[in-house]
Amino acid sequence: MFGNKKSNSGLTFVAQGTKLSGESHFAGEALIGGEIFGKISSSGKITIEPDGFVDGELSCNELKVSGYFKGKLKCDKLNITGTGTVEGEVACESMEIFEGGQFIGMRVREEVALLNTLDASKSIEQNATPNKNSDIEGEFQAN
Repeated sequence: MFGNKKSNSGLTFVAQGTKLSGESHFAGEALIGGEIFGKISSSGKITIEPDGFVDGELSCNELKVSGYFKGKLKCDKLNITGTGTVEGEVACESMEIFEGGQFIGMRVREEVALLNTLDASKSIEQNATPNKNSDIEGEFQAN
């Protein structure tokens, strides 16, 4: 399944026709030609090749998409090539989309993405209370 994998400077290759699911961590650069489902993290660059597909939560330094990414993404640099599609929620420092590339979803600040993750564990009742100073029934004020 995996090609060369060295300590910090290795290259991981997920070949076309390979399907992985679960939690994955790549120590170095990774090329994805197959399909990965789940939570993925990398301290390096990840490239989703034209036939590659990633569905899940991805955290990496740099992501180049020539295939398809769907889910939540947190990275420093995002590059969507002319054949690439990114669908979902993206928190990144810089984004570059080439002609023909597609971005479907929303871009959020990293702080907002972190807060949304933390707030997901709280119930709605803890986050909102009725506004007692309001004349309008049903109006809520966030704490």
